[in-house]
Amino acid sequence: MISAVQADAFAESRFSSSRLVVRKAVMSDIAPILQLINGYAAKGIMLARTEFELSEAIRDFTVVTLEGELLGCGALHFYSPTTAEIRSLAVNEQAKTKGVGRRVVEALVAEAEQYELDAVFAFTYVVDFFNKVGFHIVERGTLPLKAWKDCVRCPKFQACDEVAVLRILRPDHWAASEPQPWGPIMTSPADELIQIPIPRS
Repeated sequence: MISAVQADAFAESRFSSSRLVVRKAVMSDIAPILQLINGYAAKGIMLARTEFELSEAIRDFTVVTLEGELLGCGALHFYSPTTAEIRSLAVNEQAKTKGVGRRVVEALVAEAEQYELDAVFAFTYVVDFFNKVGFHIVERGTLPLKAWKDCVRCPKFQACDEVAVLRILRPDHWAASEPQPWGPIMTSPADELIQIPIPRS
């Protein structure tokens, strides 16, 4: 799961974001990132991460800090030469309405554009937030790599209720190289669950 943080964590107030620092994560960020993610994991709404996993993936992460305190994080995880997932998106409970989530996503999208990716996707409960930053709902059953690689570890594996969202970064290139692999763009979440093949016993 990318995030099950409630929608109010991504709402924005008139808080001045000028003091927020957005940067790539460094090794010293591992402990606060783990604390943030695993705090939500303890509530059953994100996948728990280990120090080993974070050490391997730290270059994927972008963080937002305020006066040295980590307020939010998110990762850009590559799946193919053309696509990546925004994942592990989490905002500190004390930083709600400060625009932290938007700053993280904007930084990750900018990074994807630097790598000349065609599109980025995410799995989320906060669809309205992602709509506001340029994502659209797509059929989630068209992501087999995501399902096998991560979803098998999720406690909601057999009853996923997250929504897949996609932001196309290079429309012309995407249309030419990826003929409808994600299914039609939809205006509301589909009722179907992720379709995952079950190994024979």
